[in-house]
Amino acid sequence: MRNQCFFSRGSVLAWMLFLSLTIPAFSVVSAELPVIPGVAWQPLRAQVRRLIEATDYLGVPFSNAEKNAIESAMKAKDPEYGSSRIQAILDQHCLYLVNINPEMRVKVAQGPADPYLMQHGWTQFLVKVNNQAGVTAALKTQSPNAARLHNSPAEAIDDRWLEVQTFDVQPLTKTLSGLELEYRLVQLYSRDAGKREARMGFNVGQGTQDIGFRNEIDILFTCRPAVEITLNVKDEEGQPTTGMFEIRDALGRVYPSQAKRLAPDFSFHPQIYRNDGEKLLLPSGSYEIQFARGPESIPSKRIVKVTEKTRDLHFSVQRWIDPSLFGYWSGDHHIHAAGCAHYTDPTEGVHAPDMLRHILGEDLKVGANLTWGHCFDYQKQFFTGEDDAVSRHPYILRYDVEVSGFGSD
Repeated sequence: MRNQCFFSRGSVLAWMLFLSLTIPAFSVVSAELPVIPGVAWQPLRAQVRRLIEATDYLGVPFSNAEKNAIESAMKAKDPEYGSSRIQAILDQHCLYLVNINPEMRVKVAQGPADPYLMQHGWTQFLVKVNNQAGVTAALKTQSPNAARLHNSPAEAIDDRWLEVQTFDVQPLTKTLSGLELEYRLVQLYSRDAGKREARMGFNVGQGTQDIGFRNEIDILFTCRPAVEITLNVKDEEGQPTTGMFEIRDALGRVYPSQAKRLAPDFSFHPQIYRNDGEKLLLPSGSYEIQFARGPESIPSKRIVKVTEKTRDLHFSVQRWIDPSLFGYWSGDHHIHAAGCAHYTDPTEGVHAPDMLRHILGEDLKVGANLTWGHCFDYQKQFFTGEDDAVSRHPYILRYDVEVSGFGSD
């Protein structure tokens, strides 16, 4: 017999009243975050100073007015007043409020920070942590929208637009300190422009998520478009060509993010390849760009400042040798265009147009994609014994066979 439970209207109302009186208010969306009282004053000040150092180091500092206001609050004779003033300043930068109750259950609410992101760029937010349990474990994040693209089904690619990083090194710490209140840093990267929704969850270890999915929250983001830049790429004779670009910011982060690349950009190496006249999307900022065109060229590096007014960038190949003048041709006869674990779908790999872009960008006159291993059954359709149709003189791409197990035996 099915178990049944019946409540009268009056008992339901009484139960709801009981809950409202016994459970602290914890709004899912907070215009203002609650002030955490009774926080030990000296360690709070120390943690906030380290937070300021971290944001300075990351190149996204608090404003001078905010720093001055925080410093003034730190000098307050009344610790409760000083703490409340510091929280009022920092809370405006918080996208998430994480509450860890005495039973180590984690729940999350949205903070007052505007949920704006930048396409192909990183945006930094604070996470306010009310650590009632005094936990000293790492605060972990998880988001289905930040899942890797590697081996992901095609229908999931649109949803996997986000990348998440937390800053857990000096001057901050790898784990929570155990203080009742502290602030952590989270950085979000958007592959796309426009409206995008992301689910974010927090925990301090397996089984610490609060019941009812309260450790997760969905936020609708507005992702501002990156600057669209036209690349003018010329060879040593001033003719249009294809080049290799490795782009990093001051923190060494690669652009576009390797984790969110799709063919013809590959996730397993930092460089991308672009033809003359093609577009590059970058957020405003300063970048180091390394440019080259394979082993016959001289690599160059330069610092580029991108603003909303940037429209194009010019690159010219500097060659140190041309073996073709002596009857020799540069090439690679052993290209794994599939079959390797680092491809999004190893059993299929990538196709000829994707690989042609790479041999053009490396100035390899001959390239051979190998049909081999567990990609054989799929890739064998491209093996004809002739040069592939994407070849363009003097650049030849063809398919060969490597006998090395699986279907290629």
